[in-house]
Amino acid sequence: MLTGLVTVGTGVFVVPAVPYLQALGLSRAMLVQALGLSFLTSTIALAPAIAATGDMSPEIAGASLIALAPALGGMFLGQALRNKIGPAVFRRAFFGGLLLLGCYLATKPLL
Repeated sequence: MLTGLVTVGTGVFVVPAVPYLQALGLSRAMLVQALGLSFLTSTIALAPAIAATGDMSPEIAGASLIALAPALGGMFLGQALRNKIGPAVFRRAFFGGLLLLGCYLATKPLL
């Protein structure tokens, strides 16, 4: 419920979903699968809300479709790397990536 409230207010569905799923102590594969399902569900739920406000133009929809190619490439690369590294390294890299993303999002308006 908290994730839903934060998502509605901010459009960001990473927090508190990621810390919650991490706290469950899931295995690496289960954590990635749970995150993927959470993000997919949140994105599908967010899309009609964006379309209803008129913020989804054909240009934005086209750019989003084009952005799928590098996103899928990153997904396959990440899966290959995830299968080759240990759980501790995976966890550090995962949370390091989230930290970098958070720093970027926090400083972007200042730049």
